[in-house]
Amino acid sequence: MKAMILAAGLGKRMRPLTERTPKPLLQIAGRYLIDFHLQNIANAGIKEVVINTHWLAEQIPEALGNGEQWRLNLTYSHEPVLLETAGGIIQALPSLSDGQEPFLLVNGDIYTELNLNEWLLQVLALDDALNRSRLACLAMVSNPAHHPEGDFRIDADTGLLQPLSKNLNLPALTYSGVGIFHPAFFEGLSPGPSQLGPLLQAQIRAGCVSGLVMSDYWLDVGTPERYTALQARLASG
Repeated sequence: MKAMILAAGLGKRMRPLTERTPKPLLQIAGRYLIDFHLQNIANAGIKEVVINTHWLAEQIPEALGNGEQWRLNLTYSHEPVLLETAGGIIQALPSLSDGQEPFLLVNGDIYTELNLNEWLLQVLALDDALNRSRLACLAMVSNPAHHPEGDFRIDADTGLLQPLSKNLNLPALTYSGVGIFHPAFFEGLSPGPSQLGPLLQAQIRAGCVSGLVMSDYWLDVGTPERYTALQARLASG
């Protein structure tokens, strides 16, 4: 399995911190924010990682190099025009899979203490229980204060995600920004800017996306206030 880290965003909500520094390279406890993802991915035994770039793009490969310090092979998918989430993945697909193998997708602007290796084993166990692999499996978290309405629900009987409009007796949960995707999820889509959210909604309605709840610490590092909170957490050990 290979992995992709989404790191091309403009980081508008984090300004002025991101005016001269791309968000993945913000320093936390003496490390880049993206460093935590790279180490977690390496600990899970994944060797090949694609990172997409756009805003202040040259700084990311200059800082991370070829990934040798994590025993990873890093490649970069540069976007002269910002392609958004799905568009960036579609551009990078030839480097992520031969068309048959799923890949790990991680949002570069989150922080999590998820044991990725254990979570991947849970995904495999869920596929076995369902007797098939879905087009995607998302790590879901309890709704944070800044997103109380959540994104989707998990059907307890099937493990499939459901839109918020269905199964109202099930709790709403938030997509963590960590997921496994099969290349077929993006089949037939044209290159160019496009968002992942509408595609997820469509595939969930079609019954093609499962979900697993993760209880490990997670934070969307989307504002200077949350960035400061994370710094405090890591400084306190």
